[in-house]
Amino acid sequence: MFNLPENNIHLAAQAATKTQAIELAAAALEQAGYVESGYLQGMLGREQQTSTFLGNGIAIPHGTLETRGMVKNTGVAVFQFPQGVEWGEDNIAYVVIGIAARSDEHLALLRQLTHVLGDEETAAKLATLNDVKKFRAILMGESEEFSVKADTISLDVDTQSLLTLTAINAGKLQEQSAVENAFVSEVISSAALPLAKGLWLTDSVNGNLKNAIAFSRPKAAFEHNGKSIQGVLTIAAKDDAINDALTRLLDENVQNTLLNGSSEQIVSVLNGGKVETVAASVQAASGVAGTFTLRNEHGLHARPSAVLVSAIKPFTAKITVENLTRGGSLVNAKSVMKIVALGASQGHRLRFVAEGEDAQAAIEAISQALTSGLGEDVSSFTPAEADSIETVGTAQAQSAVKSDKVSSQKNDDGAIEAIFTIINEHGLHARPSATLVNEVKKYNASVAVQNLDRNSQLVSAKSLMKIVALGVTKGQRLRFVATGEEAQKAIDGIGAAIAAGLGE
Repeated sequence: MFNLPENNIHLAAQAATKTQAIELAAAALEQAGYVESGYLQGMLGREQQTSTFLGNGIAIPHGTLETRGMVKNTGVAVFQFPQGVEWGEDNIAYVVIGIAARSDEHLALLRQLTHVLGDEETAAKLATLNDVKKFRAILMGESEEFSVKADTISLDVDTQSLLTLTAINAGKLQEQSAVENAFVSEVISSAALPLAKGLWLTDSVNGNLKNAIAFSRPKAAFEHNGKSIQGVLTIAAKDDAINDALTRLLDENVQNTLLNGSSEQIVSVLNGGKVETVAASVQAASGVAGTFTLRNEHGLHARPSAVLVSAIKPFTAKITVENLTRGGSLVNAKSVMKIVALGASQGHRLRFVAEGEDAQAAIEAISQALTSGLGEDVSSFTPAEADSIETVGTAQAQSAVKSDKVSSQKNDDGAIEAIFTIINEHGLHARPSATLVNEVKKYNASVAVQNLDRNSQLVSAKSLMKIVALGVTKGQRLRFVATGEEAQKAIDGIGAAIAAGLGE
């Protein structure tokens, strides 16, 4: 992760033209010691080759290959132009990020930036924000505001292993700096919790650095210990900002979207967007897929990415792409921003999927564009694997749930048990769940809980995610099992909190 000092961010700047904006960025890069004098000419030259406008009001001017030798250290200079700067082809740039990078360092740098800037709402906020600290936090992905990222969604994973899906999620969360090693170790070694319809949940009370959700879905449903596995959610929960998202996981339409929706739809519903009706039983889709090796020596930096998108946009088909070598979810192949964010280097395998009347023609055009080098010389590169084009199809399925009545005692193991009926009108949604968890955490005791009416397994009562995932509605019974020095106090406190309505 590159360093971005606050004094490299220039808010409320003004520039009448694109050239003036680039001159400001070049001067800032030189003053910060990132480049030698003369780098400006490379930045202007790059702009003449291909526009560096990425979309969402963001441009990333940088030098040519010929001026890469002028770069002393990798870094960026960020300028915000609230009034906007005309960037050609009716594009207006509000955030301009001047980049200095040696070798292929710029790919990693762009990948980090586009992970944040690929979201329209985030980009719009950066265009007018007047707080440097908040601006930097958002740009670096350090903002405390919770939102699910497309980078944490993995679809059509070719596996029949629950552990593999959990490990993929844990890795994604670690890539986002959302969890520590302790979290990864615990979710991999702990049993997953069934939610509904073949969806499973994993989390850890240890190693949570920030709120985040990762989701992985296998190419085909499979069974684990006699139960259907159709998707795995892994939750990192640092504070209450994630509560609303956890509550949404109990919505049947959200669950159907997880089972059958695209990456974009899943991100939208988990972030509270409108839930589109997605068939809960079987949703079939077919199209054409092409798997190709990237031949470009310097990977998919801005110029070849723009050439690729230009080759794709004339087609009406919906076209998505994923970087098989690096991993990640399918993204919109008609977005320069998302293409750059793939972080693709020479030799990486890219898989494109096109759906629509001209899907075949689109994939063939992509094949031709990649083979010809996207405007760069690739004659000296020979792929290790042959490119391929095939017709593809997908399908998903589903499952169900059940019900039962109250008591209290001490079991043979010396643990204190109690069964309490939930009286909250709307069940255990985020707020009362959080109140319950806070009550449990007061005591020096290990406390587990299960939903008797849904026949769930015992889970940690100190995990907000696991409490919400129990899907408790009014009138359902929870069985608590407490051990430890303050086990009885914990049970008494829990009973009193539930009787008082958990804050409602």
